[in-house]
Amino acid sequence: MPIADRVGVIETDALVIGAGPVGLFQVFQLGLLGIPAHVVDALPVPGGQCIELYADKPIYDIPAVQVCTGRELVARLLGQIEPFAATFHLRQTVVALAQRRDGRFDVETSSGQCFVSRTVFIAAGVGAFQPRSLKVEGYERHLGSQIFHDGPDAALLAGQRVLVLGDDDAAVNTALDLANADAAHRPANVTLLHRRKLLTAETATLSRFQDMCNAGALHFEVGQVLGLEEASGTDPRLAAVQLIGEDGQARRIAVDVMLVRLGLSPKLGPIAHWGLAMARRQLMVDTAFFETSTPGIHAVGDVVSYPGKKKLIVSGFHEATLAAYAAAARLRPDEPVLLQYTTTSPRLQQRLGVSARVG
Repeated sequence: MPIADRVGVIETDALVIGAGPVGLFQVFQLGLLGIPAHVVDALPVPGGQCIELYADKPIYDIPAVQVCTGRELVARLLGQIEPFAATFHLRQTVVALAQRRDGRFDVETSSGQCFVSRTVFIAAGVGAFQPRSLKVEGYERHLGSQIFHDGPDAALLAGQRVLVLGDDDAAVNTALDLANADAAHRPANVTLLHRRKLLTAETATLSRFQDMCNAGALHFEVGQVLGLEEASGTDPRLAAVQLIGEDGQARRIAVDVMLVRLGLSPKLGPIAHWGLAMARRQLMVDTAFFETSTPGIHAVGDVVSYPGKKKLIVSGFHEATLAAYAAAARLRPDEPVLLQYTTTSPRLQQRLGVSARVG
């Protein structure tokens, strides 16, 4: 069915693909120019790499900010765009993008949400982050029923034998939260499994984890998963995980639910099939408008390539600014796009909500 004929289609002037720092600043620059935006991102929260990889690590190269963590930077960017009331569509990726005869773009996401947008901004960084999975037979068969990357509801884990895979804060905190759950939601037992003894979680988190293990509330196993073991029957369920320990001995862990917290990996995904000019898996853009080979589709941040490109957040901020001005000229061809300053422009100050309304 054509997108235009579907129920629930959202029409918008601007659609931003990617809610990392550059995507969020793209929303800000569009907002200053009076262009509302919708934002699509694969992650459950805005922030991109800054949240997934650098949430609590210091960043020192943001202008006028001596130091901040990735989490703090994202919080500041979200606060900055608050006046523009952007709509976020999270936990979904853009799977289809095509230009219509009238120049607008049909866009569809993995959740079935459809947009008709006059401009598109690809701020996808190094790609959409997808959960890392295990390459073992039967994994996909149990995904969503007994194997989960995200969730499930804590009530479904009560009385279950739960195995958590991973070594970072997300994995260790998942195990801690389950072991500390109230009696109505607490699993029968919780085991954290990693291929090495060394875990990468923060020191304070590891201290709490060790205390829980010493108290017998948690278990820690070192080993590499070799395969999944299913119970016999017409509808076989996951019954155990087969692994090999660091001593080279094979063993098994009985399991009802497996929570995989192995981190995320970026995948360029469908972007590579949208007919846009690319070089070394990056989008080619001009440096005046940060427009791709298709007019009306802009690209900014780590997903783009051009002579002299530097993969820095500050470079992405510059790119988003020029892309926004180019889009404003496309959206309002009969109006001059004037350069205004937030220090002196009553119109910009009104859009930011820091002055009286301008007529």
